[in-house]
Amino acid sequence: MQRDSEIVEARVYSKHVEVWYGGQKVDQFPRQRGRTNYRIDYGHIIDWLVRKPGAFANYRYRDHLFPSSRFRMVYDLLKERMPNRCDRRYLQILEMAAKEGEARVEDALRLLLGSERGKQIITDKDAFEQFLARCEQAPAISDVPIPEVSLTSFDQLLSAGGVQ
Repeated sequence: MQRDSEIVEARVYSKHVEVWYGGQKVDQFPRQRGRTNYRIDYGHIIDWLVRKPGAFANYRYRDHLFPSSRFRMVYDLLKERMPNRCDRRYLQILEMAAKEGEARVEDALRLLLGSERGKQIITDKDAFEQFLARCEQAPAISDVPIPEVSLTSFDQLLSAGGVQ
């Protein structure tokens, strides 16, 4: 494969594909089989999409540009609140995920989606960037207490010969 006078080599194996550049392996992906099975890494195309946000609406693989259901929820929120600018704003968030770290951005989105004020912050680029800068790491989702289970009823069942 040749791009901008640089040679990139793709080595295809039975279960994965390796990408080599300058004699070094730069990436590896699971091999996708079939004509309808795609893997789109938004990090590879985000710069192009941000420059041409109008292309996002009709992009053939658009559904592959939601790394998780939380990103899809954000897109739906933006579509509801700012229908004319939702694609541009979503791509800005996706660009931040590619550059700042997907997990970090997703943690911030998780915190913000829980309140009306948070949803307003998501729609405002500057406010979201400030929030992300202040947000080192979101707290754990929640600790679920699991009560201790008494196994005496199982012991009685086994000793009575109830299990065969």
